[in-house]
Amino acid sequence: MILGLDISTSCTGWCIIGPSGNLIDMDSIVLSKDKTVFKKAQRVRRELSRLNIEYGIEKVCIEENLQAFRPGLSSARTLLTLARFNGIVSYLAQEEFYFSPTFINVNTARKALGIKIKRKKDGGKPTKDQIIEWASGELNNFKWPTKVLKSGPRKDQRILDPISYDMADAYVISRAGLII
Repeated sequence: MILGLDISTSCTGWCIIGPSGNLIDMDSIVLSKDKTVFKKAQRVRRELSRLNIEYGIEKVCIEENLQAFRPGLSSARTLLTLARFNGIVSYLAQEEFYFSPTFINVNTARKALGIKIKRKKDGGKPTKDQIIEWASGELNNFKWPTKVLKSGPRKDQRILDPISYDMADAYVISRAGLII
């Protein structure tokens, strides 16, 4: 069993696949209500322990930290916080599973799986939407979490819950873990 993790401080997506690449289970750990990095880490630790007991994880693959700034995206503070939390969760994974996790660059993972991202300037959708479309194509009948908007111009509209994107990223990382 391979566990793929997409770690962030608001939501950590996880996915477990079997040796043939079949989906075993996939979900997320919502961390946005936990106020400190230590509370978030405790929640992740409990979930890693549960997953290990329930599934007997044999390999853990973690999406590598972002290595550089990109205009219009994360600030230095955000990158530092994410890197710190990624390190904490990576350590917790090593402690829980008794082996070091494999770190996979997101672009390397996409390339290994043949995922082509069409850039926005070339008429492509946002990357997160392209990834979830790819994952949906691979997982024919998977029901992604949704939510109903409670206010605003799209009030009462059902949309994909944002945790779905973290789950899809974890799926990509776990699948790439079979190849890399």
